[in-house]
Amino acid sequence: MKLNTKKGFDFGINILDVEVPAALRKRVKTGVEYIDGSFGGQGLTPSSVTLFTGTPGAGKTTMMLNMADKLAKNGATVVFNTCEESLYQVKMTAERLRLKTGFAVGEEEMVPELLEQCDKLREKAPKAPFVLIVDSLQTLNDGKYGVGNTNSRTPERALAMITDWCKENNAIALVIGQVGKSGQFAGRNILKHMVDSMLELTVEEDVRSELHGCRILTMTKNRFGGAGHRFYLDLKGTGFRTVAKVSA
Repeated sequence: MKLNTKKGFDFGINILDVEVPAALRKRVKTGVEYIDGSFGGQGLTPSSVTLFTGTPGAGKTTMMLNMADKLAKNGATVVFNTCEESLYQVKMTAERLRLKTGFAVGEEEMVPELLEQCDKLREKAPKAPFVLIVDSLQTLNDGKYGVGNTNSRTPERALAMITDWCKENNAIALVIGQVGKSGQFAGRNILKHMVDSMLELTVEEDVRSELHGCRILTMTKNRFGGAGHRFYLDLKGTGFRTVAKVSA
């Protein structure tokens, strides 16, 4: 992983002599209480990549669209890249959610082209936080075998490219990862080790629970803050509402 900061520290340097760049200390609040809370209350960390998984139909895309709109309202440059649904479908969801600000969208499946287009948008607002949202990882192509050709390692290579790009440019990425009908993550376990954070959205299925049917947003891994923060959410037509939260 490459950081857009000083490289080549002498081996054996005292940890107290390592200076952390100011850009890495400036967190980016999403403006969505349950998402910021899941990250420990401070928001997103520049250069970080989050893998967002969960139960099919739980509302991952809905949550990311709401977050994108809030981030854009707060001054961030946001790109929502979808190959999972068409832009027509995304637009209809945006209308249902009554989004107010709007943000950039794309349908690029080739990762090199996607990142090149993101660079062009970054150049237009170099001082603004940059957030890339990908829906979803399994639809991307890193280009190793050409257009339309992928293999089981393609998601791994695609995620590595996005991760390196974020580290080089102090950008932020949230990448939706598909799961099967059984709820198992559709990908190699190495993907979980490549990212800085893992966020999961599931559904409370216990009919005996007073929270039956609620969505459960859980931070299962966070290199830049505590994991284990959990929010119980009610999903309505215009988005989510916090019902209860549990701090780690």
